[in-house]
Amino acid sequence: MFGADKGKADKLDGKGMVIGIVQARFNEGVTNALAEACRAELVRLGVEDDDIEHLRVPGALEVPVALQALAEKGGYDALIALGCVIRGETYHFELVSNESAAGVTRVALDYQLPIANAVLTTENLEQAVARQDEKGRDAARAAIEMANLLEEI
Repeated sequence: MFGADKGKADKLDGKGMVIGIVQARFNEGVTNALAEACRAELVRLGVEDDDIEHLRVPGALEVPVALQALAEKGGYDALIALGCVIRGETYHFELVSNESAAGVTRVALDYQLPIANAVLTTENLEQAVARQDEKGRDAARAAIEMANLLEEI
């Protein structure tokens, strides 16, 4: 064990943190809602609005390279990936979903930086809309909790 376990409230304390968000524009209605919910939750958990850097990229495949650029720049306690990939009639859905997720994970591991991955992968628009607010908030909480955990270790 790595010392005394902090209480849940302490793990979700974002005071003093700097967070980077990378949002894919594709399926922008959903990704805008994800971003709004995420940003509101970060602020609710103590992150100053000025300490949130928000970048927009064309789609889910471009998210990892922007995350990598932020990680290279440094100064972030955690990063958040936001996007929405909706299944179509071709194999493209699997390629985009898998490669985006693999890229996000690679950046997190390469830079030992927590990255909350909220790139939704759904069967249809209705499923995406049903998840957009909750998953945006979940991403904010996961980023802060992991940043606090890694700081503790």
